[in-house]
Amino acid sequence: MKKTLHGILVATLALGLTLSAAACGRTIDTDPDTIVVGASATPHAEILEVIKDDLAAAGYTLEIKVFDDYIAPNTALEEGSLDANYFQHTPYLNTFNAENGTHLAAVEKIHYEPFGVYGKGVTQEQFDTVKTGRTILVPNDGSNLTRALFVLRDEGYIELPAGVSPETNLTEHDVTDAKGNHISPVQAENVAQILEESDDGTIAVINGNYALQAGLKAEDALAFENAEGEAAQLYANVIAVKTGNEDHPKIAALLKALKSQKVIDFIRAEYGGAVEAVFTV
Repeated sequence: MKKTLHGILVATLALGLTLSAAACGRTIDTDPDTIVVGASATPHAEILEVIKDDLAAAGYTLEIKVFDDYIAPNTALEEGSLDANYFQHTPYLNTFNAENGTHLAAVEKIHYEPFGVYGKGVTQEQFDTVKTGRTILVPNDGSNLTRALFVLRDEGYIELPAGVSPETNLTEHDVTDAKGNHISPVQAENVAQILEESDDGTIAVINGNYALQAGLKAEDALAFENAEGEAAQLYANVIAVKTGNEDHPKIAALLKALKSQKVIDFIRAEYGGAVEAVFTV
């Protein structure tokens, strides 16, 4: 068994090295008729599926690569194995660039996913009236953690420093008054699963795409981020590219197909308010 496992690990490593080497030699012009986009499964890849025929009519094959985390799609874009990615908002992208030395740029805002607050064995009345003594799960990366903390502040569960901006990365240590609650940052993609495994009374602030992937619906949420505020633009999910490719014909074709009434109609019908288009046609 050990020998078999060793062989698998060696083969996997070799494949990874081969793919990495291949990615290093690839640019956006390597295959001029194919647009390779990395995306989270829900809703990003689903939205991209809607425009495959439109891009085909424009002479392009759309290849969608699905990722289940927030790091690999940016790494792949930087290395060249992707022409674009679609999973993140600009504050996260800026933080990623600063922390990893990458050279990625946001080119267009497509949709907004309001953060939702969900509970384990928590009724709406309990959520509205018992705002202390809870374990609260939040995503642990800078911009999303900041965003979650603002949601909790607005719902009366914590207090933050006066005058602090949503554009400033905060941590749980910046909370000036947790009101007896325990803020527990975990990886964004794991929040929904950890909530399911938690004790009754636990609540969680969950990214819209991960809530959808976990089967949570808008009507399951105890509260939503204010979609009328600055968050809808600040945290809109974007098409990102490697710096220098912002005006490439492939990207222009991708954006033209995405910013359509067809996509708006799909988002409205499919997600019931859990996803909102932020562009107009």
